[in-house]
Amino acid sequence: MKPFPRALAAVILLVAISAFASDQTPTVDWDTVAKIREEGLQRSEVMDIVGYMTDVLGARLTLSEDMKRAQAWAKDKMEKLGLTNVVVEPFMDYGAAWDNEYFSLHMLEPDYQPMVGFPLAHTAGTKGKVVCPAVIASDIQTKKDLDRYRGKLKGAAVLITPPFTLDMAALTQGVARRTPEEMKQMEEAVVPTPQRPATPPPPLNPDLLKPEEKLEFFRAEGAAVVLQCESGMPGAVRGFARPGTKDDKWSREKTLGTLPIVAVTPEHYNRMYRILKRNIPVKIEAEVRNRVGEKVEKAANVVGEFPGTDLADEVVMVGAHFDSWHASPGASDDAAGCAVALEAVRILKAIGVKPRRTIRLAFWGGEEQGLHGSREYVNAHFGNPKDPKAGIKPEYEKFSSYFNQDYGAGQFRGIYLQGNERVRRLFAAWMEPFRDFGLTTISIQSVGSTDHVSFDAAGLPGFQFIQDRIGGTAGHTNMDFFDTLRAEDLMKNAVVEAAFVYHAAMADQRIPRKQLK
Repeated sequence: MKPFPRALAAVILLVAISAFASDQTPTVDWDTVAKIREEGLQRSEVMDIVGYMTDVLGARLTLSEDMKRAQAWAKDKMEKLGLTNVVVEPFMDYGAAWDNEYFSLHMLEPDYQPMVGFPLAHTAGTKGKVVCPAVIASDIQTKKDLDRYRGKLKGAAVLITPPFTLDMAALTQGVARRTPEEMKQMEEAVVPTPQRPATPPPPLNPDLLKPEEKLEFFRAEGAAVVLQCESGMPGAVRGFARPGTKDDKWSREKTLGTLPIVAVTPEHYNRMYRILKRNIPVKIEAEVRNRVGEKVEKAANVVGEFPGTDLADEVVMVGAHFDSWHASPGASDDAAGCAVALEAVRILKAIGVKPRRTIRLAFWGGEEQGLHGSREYVNAHFGNPKDPKAGIKPEYEKFSSYFNQDYGAGQFRGIYLQGNERVRRLFAAWMEPFRDFGLTTISIQSVGSTDHVSFDAAGLPGFQFIQDRIGGTAGHTNMDFFDTLRAEDLMKNAVVEAAFVYHAAMADQRIPRKQLK
């Protein structure tokens, strides 16, 4: 047997070593991770950031004057951090601005009680202070039901929902962190999403009234104000926008032509309801002052960049939605996510990293009304091969990944792969330095209802972290304040997010994508 040529043997050995190396766990920059941990845990600014957002800026309803003020602050904050190309970027015509300026609600008879509530967004105000009798009309379901109330609602406060049963467990037990069993179930899931049989929806009953049809009837009958309750959580008022706002595009004319609609805390609403059921009259006093914009305006996102170096034309994104509902400052939904993203970028700036790819930070608008801000941004900047109107933009192939926080303000426990098996080993490596945080779970599952979906739907890698559901119960209520946040959770989240963004920005290759369907 002839001896193997040394040169050929060396080549084969190098190929074998290369193949072996490529099959190993992706590289983790442990020294930079140590710096990230030191900066993010020992010199954290995340609670100062989220404290200003919630206590000073307050609620941030999309297109409200409050939101515009908050976005101006966010732009200034990003610029002072040293980010470049910071813009408040309009993304679509959104309708008329709406802000609540004043609200007061009291039961006057048979007993005096100030009541807790707030007006729904994009509703009209009262004509000054109104004093009126309360009337139950919660049993209206069909057109025939209207006949029972004709001529009986003029000048009345109409209770339009049944009483809510209080969930006392929420008060006595609070919200527990995820159990080991829950984490194991997510980790052992074998399909991205639960498989449900495709069944056609049942045909609509033509006699059933839409919510906006009921409201129009109450208006035509001369009611003074509409009261409702959609919360079973003690002390919580849950309410969103006037029914029909998406169809009429948050129209000024429609808003001014509707009745004031007030969501009331269940204890106070149920008390009125029970008294009326005893055939004892209830008299209330209400005053609502709302400011409605004069013209259609564009909603906007706030975006800033940490420029890259040799791969500066490629992008890694991190962010959360900045908009909230208007009853509270939206601390867990989602000022916390924005503060974590901003703190993650601050950490990277503070420790002096020089990312290869550009890191782009985004505070989205319009998430609460349907992911509008992130979806329109993806379409405008990257495109969507599934959407002929959006097409494919040159930046599409230069995009690496997007990381998001928006399932409350709880600690990160892992990450959803969103059905993308190609990133499992990569994320497992990046999670390894944070096992002491409890960041141990990788789930193939897909989750929805927040801004990473806009990227995923376009075939771009977009990810949401698995979080403990701490503080999350306050979302969409009057109780979502700074006090529900836990500093240690947000500090850890910012550190993890900074490390993920850093490794994605420094990697030789962009984040692998799953196949488009």
